[in-house]
Amino acid sequence: MKKFIGLLTVCGLVLGFFTQPVFAATTLIKVDGSSTVFPITEAVAEEFQKANSSIKVMVGISGTGGGFKRFARGETDISDASRPIKPKEADLAKENGIEYIELPVAYDGLSVLVNLKNTWVDYLTVKELKKMWEPSSQGTITKWSQIREGFPDKEIRLFGPGTDSGTFDYFTEAICGKSAASRGDYTASEDDNVLVEGISSDPQALGYFGLAYYEQNKDKLKIVPIDDENDANGKGPIEPSSQSVMDSTYQPLARPIFIYISTQAAKKEEVQKFVEFYLKNAPELVAEVGYIPLPKEAYEAALERFNKRITGSVFGGKGAKVGVKMADLLRMEK
Repeated sequence: MKKFIGLLTVCGLVLGFFTQPVFAATTLIKVDGSSTVFPITEAVAEEFQKANSSIKVMVGISGTGGGFKRFARGETDISDASRPIKPKEADLAKENGIEYIELPVAYDGLSVLVNLKNTWVDYLTVKELKKMWEPSSQGTITKWSQIREGFPDKEIRLFGPGTDSGTFDYFTEAICGKSAASRGDYTASEDDNVLVEGISSDPQALGYFGLAYYEQNKDKLKIVPIDDENDANGKGPIEPSSQSVMDSTYQPLARPIFIYISTQAAKKEEVQKFVEFYLKNAPELVAEVGYIPLPKEAYEAALERFNKRITGSVFGGKGAKVGVKMADLLRMEK
């Protein structure tokens, strides 16, 4: 009798095991990189996951450079980037057998910000920004009065992205004439929210980051119009906005931003679905988070580029390229 009961118990356990509900395993897509591109990719990931509950999209923020390091080692499927890939990053990817597809996803304007209590800055020229930020200014240009006659004899306290940031690379290329050419005595962070907090709490502060973060914090900061002193781009100081970025009058601080997909990752069904969803929904979601959508034909060209697995960079793998206008980008993508 005991043996019979024991047999029933074992049979019951086995039967119970096979009749338990089976939960589908979660598939993971790994994304890392630019803090500027992060809000777009995060918004796309949230909407994508609502329609694809078995797929988890993890989006990190280690800066464009930090993201490319991981991507080139095969640690991520997709890399968010606020500038094109650099030669050393492309070389590392090649060494590790990583081929990639470069896709533009939006336009962004770099905004220059000061504290709301700053009453003396109503605009700045590119030359004045260079005087503030170039390497030779470290330890020598320390007061506002050194930037322009009439500015107060007060200390300048600078805030900006860290050296792993694509925004840092682009800003230094555009303003100082060489990527990564910057003074080092400023408060640096890869987290734009830290920069917002620093500038908004210091009346003598100046900093820079992507326009979308200003749009989210315009009640805390004062935006600075920029004059590149080139009337071909629009006369006088130009304030960054969706319009001035789209019509290319906000120069030289308007730029395209990207995602990079490894061809190995693109073979996965979930990555294929995610990238297609990204490009088809980008116009609405890009605008929703405060960036400037590309024209419809640019997204169509990007999707064709992805589906045909066209690898490499239209920028030749040379990193930040200043002054790429919307029309230029369309020609390059075709």
